Amino acid sequence: MKEPGQYLAQVLKQRRQAKGWSLDQTSRNTGVSKAMLGQIERGESSPTVATLWKIATGFNAALSDFLEPPDIEDQGSVRQADELRHQPAVDQMLVATIFPYDAALGFEMFELTLMPGYTRSSEPHAPGVIEHVVLLRGEMELLIEGRWKLLLEGDAIRFAADRPHGYRNLGREPAVFHNLIHYPA
Repeated sequence: MKEPGQYLAQVLKQRRQAKGWSLDQTSRNTGVSKAMLGQIERGESSPTVATLWKIATGFNAALSDFLEPPDIEDQGSVRQADELRHQPAVDQMLVATIFPYDAALGFEMFELTLMPGYTRSSEPHAPGVIEHVVLLRGEMELLIEGRWKLLLEGDAIRFAADRPHGYRNLGREPAVFHNLIHYPA
């Protein structure tokens, strides 16, 4: 399997070319600078998770499409978060793609780890995208409808992700949660 940055570089360039987009057009559609897109395609830059989201949203694609190849394993295969967890971007978030996006099911599922002090604002995803968050360990806050909501271990929440939202961990321990992201048909 390719390194995450190599895979991102390859898939970004392939998707851009498949759409017939120049770097300028890709920049307009994603809100990511032409210079940054070029650096990512050449494998010279590792973007933040927020930038990865902008790219995915600009392509009307799932985040996991840019993190790893589609899951070609048979159904019933066991996937271990400990084996999948990595830091796909320069910011302090660990990601394990539990279930990559599957168009037939309309969702992808991640285990995300926010390190202490980590805050990330997320721009709106495509219309109709809904996130489901279940906090496994630690505590964290979600920005929903302009207000931070505290989540404690075991809490679960569903929210419209087609609006600005955010994640933060003000605690002293990592916050680990599952995030199931549903994309409308």
